[in-house]
Amino acid sequence: MTPRRLLLDTHALLWMLTEPARLSQSVRELVTTRRTELFASAASAWEIATKRRLGKLPQADLLVHGYEQHLARLGVESLDVTARHSLLAGSLDWQHRDPFDRMIAAQCMLESLSLATADDAFTTLPGVEVLW
Repeated sequence: MTPRRLLLDTHALLWMLTEPARLSQSVRELVTTRRTELFASAASAWEIATKRRLGKLPQADLLVHGYEQHLARLGVESLDVTARHSLLAGSLDWQHRDPFDRMIAAQCMLESLSLATADDAFTTLPGVEVLW
């Protein structure tokens, strides 16, 4: 059996770090098995830092300053944003305008990753397997 490759949407990453009980039971099982390769997009780091700066995540100071250490502790690999990801994210024929979500969707498509998210917007996009 090949390992599942799972990209955590930004809220799923935040919940994994701060409130794991908010994750669905199936996602909690996936993130705790060694058979799952976990990834977090660099776009999520950008989104978290942006929302912290804007006052939408005031409690995120420690998360922002220790981001890479938190990922390492959880066994989550950071997924860099490439030009290929950027070109697809900007070109997607998808009504959803959020640039962070568009990038996460493009990364899932190009890197053959499933997406752990409670965000229904992703279910309207062919080519992204949503798990929740």
